[in-house]
Amino acid sequence: MNGLLRQFRWGTAQAGISLSLASSAWLLSGLTASPLINSLLPAFTTLPALLPLQRRAGGFLLALMSALLLLLLCSPVAEPLTSSLIISGVLISVLVLALGQDLSQLPLQRQLLSNSRMSFGQLRRGSELGALAGFGLTGLLGVGWHQFMPAALLLLPLLPMAIQARRSSGQQLESIPTFHAGAALQGLVFSGLFALLPLWVRSISAGNCFNFGMVLMAFGIGRSLIASPPRQSPWRLYVLIAVLLLASQWLPGWITTALFIAIGALAAGLDHLLVGRIAPQDQAFGWQVMRRSGAIGGLVGILVMGSVAQVIGLNAALLLQIALFIAAPFLLQRLCTTEA
Repeated sequence: MNGLLRQFRWGTAQAGISLSLASSAWLLSGLTASPLINSLLPAFTTLPALLPLQRRAGGFLLALMSALLLLLLCSPVAEPLTSSLIISGVLISVLVLALGQDLSQLPLQRQLLSNSRMSFGQLRRGSELGALAGFGLTGLLGVGWHQFMPAALLLLPLLPMAIQARRSSGQQLESIPTFHAGAALQGLVFSGLFALLPLWVRSISAGNCFNFGMVLMAFGIGRSLIASPPRQSPWRLYVLIAVLLLASQWLPGWITTALFIAIGALAAGLDHLLVGRIAPQDQAFGWQVMRRSGAIGGLVGILVMGSVAQVIGLNAALLLQIALFIAAPFLLQRLCTTEA
């Protein structure tokens, strides 16, 4: 299998996963306006990264089964179910999807990179382009079963490799990567923003599924523009994100959407800086460390922001989120000083 085909298979799977998660988030925001319940969805997506489980390529089968379950929940078959049962089903499905992704990501990445001329950078580019395609499809397809059908189909090209890797030996990998405090802080700050993003688009901006998909797509475009660590220091990137979010409160919707291109680029720059600091010689492992550490901070940020928004409202919670981005550089500096 040549490198281009491997990159394509990996990218389509990432498109299916991002389409499933984004569509589930928008579906849930339409079923309930509770910030706390909506924050449970991104909390469940981060939870598997914290579990002491052995990473195996066969976990990809869980992701495929979860996508099929989401399809059933949005099909006419689920019409007799109450809203509370559908909400529970969506949350459980997302948890299983995230579990399958977390179990299989590192083994499949190493399987794709083995005996291939494809670099890790090309694999990351496939991930970013795939996620971008999934976000775009979220907005273009509109809410309903017709979102989850292509999400499941996009996972299929990677299925043969997952089955082959599952049957081969030596797929058992380290269960818990190293913890990194800076990545945990970054996960905490960004998780609060995206935990309630569907509700902010739906309630504050009076947007629809297309607007939500375009915001995510703009963020994905920005991320795809950055392929190496920027020269700026992390504190400048955090402050710039805060300024852009603050400016979005007074700008027209289409300009706000465009601002997320810049926010995505700044977020990608922060990711590359972290990975370079964590594991410069093994980027695949470095991304997993960042992902797990970010999940620890992210779980805290999601639940705190969801609980706070439940009490003080979405508008005040958004201002608090902007304040967190401003405070992040100072907290990061203290962490670096402590580590030194």
